Amino acid sequence: MKKFWIPGCIFGLLTACQPGQDRNSAEVEDIKEVVNTFGYDLNFLQNHLDGLIILKDDSAKSQVIVAPQYQGRVMTSTAGGEEGLSYGWINYDLISSGELREHMNPYGGEDRFWMGPEGGQYAIFFEQGDEFVYENWQTPPALDTEAFEVVSNSEKEVSFTKNISLQNYSGTRFDVKVDRTISLMDASVVENELEITLPSEGIDLVAFASDNRITNQGEKAWLKEEGLLSIWILGMFKPSPSTTVVIPCDDDPALDVPIVNDRYFGKVPEDRLKVENGFIYFKGDGNFRSKIGLAPERAKPIMGSYDAENKVLTIVKFSLPQNAADYVNSMWEIQNQPYTGDAINAYNDGPLDDGSAQLGPFYELESSSPAAALVAGESIQHRHITIHFSGSVETLDQLAREILGVGLEQINQVFS
Repeated sequence: MKKFWIPGCIFGLLTACQPGQDRNSAEVEDIKEVVNTFGYDLNFLQNHLDGLIILKDDSAKSQVIVAPQYQGRVMTSTAGGEEGLSYGWINYDLISSGELREHMNPYGGEDRFWMGPEGGQYAIFFEQGDEFVYENWQTPPALDTEAFEVVSNSEKEVSFTKNISLQNYSGTRFDVKVDRTISLMDASVVENELEITLPSEGIDLVAFASDNRITNQGEKAWLKEEGLLSIWILGMFKPSPSTTVVIPCDDDPALDVPIVNDRYFGKVPEDRLKVENGFIYFKGDGNFRSKIGLAPERAKPIMGSYDAENKVLTIVKFSLPQNAADYVNSMWEIQNQPYTGDAINAYNDGPLDDGSAQLGPFYELESSSPAAALVAGESIQHRHITIHFSGSVETLDQLAREILGVGLEQINQVFS
């Protein structure tokens, strides 16, 4: 396939055309088709980032782009080779500008490494004594702009390491060694992970895992009363008007925790969040800034989304240790219960409250490890797997039922 680099001025066509201008409309559709391909994203990233690593299977249909420059994050993937859809959201404007933003650099990517907690008395995104407001929020550079070192690299796997020093809101210092491996998974591994048998035809897939470990490199143990860290993996995906996030949950009324926490950015409207029969449905259209979370008692080690417009079923599976109750709380406030945080989060981007331009649009599927109470030299690990299926509606419906427990008809009707 010919690789494309489209100057920024052409992107104006995507919003400049008016109804009735058939020629321009056709041009816009052609440009959209190119920009949505993996080949376009590969070409763009190769023009702007150093040391990109491409993982691919023997057929070159399943491919993953990994950026050491951005903490070894998975930027995007495809199940259809260079002409196939590119699944990860990429911030073309920010990357091509070369600028560094003050609070965070949202470069994009389907699997990026962060650590929690974000807010509270043990926050690592706020300095001691600061008010918990956006103006004071600052992503640690090691999780935002600093590169990870490549330790090893093969056709289907790459490993990174990074030594990080952090200080939390309460003044506790952490010396952390991060080890991170990205692996391309074949169909047989996917079948084992999901405990299913994949259809013999009518389906394309790409799957990758990030295995993440943090180690206490200091001389002191990390203690609850001084603050703990967690591994936090976030995936940013391209939204569509028909994308719905689906999270199976334990809706047992006897559990003494809410089914879903929807108060991060104000309560999510009912036409964007529904809880029905053991499932949480959340709009991933990139049009309304909102975030939800599930406590470990409510969570199951699986979540996903369905994009009916592009016929893509996305599945995320992650580590969820049994009986692990302590998860860091990232709410932007001094907390009475700093270890009653979420194991799962989902975020939908949208315009900011002050009317300024939004970051994306994108939506996110996120998972976290338990809080890491580690003695010197001890480690905690967290595994986060992302799988994209594309194919016929009938085949995707079968997979959704087997993996998530709910069919596409139900998913599509929730917000109709």
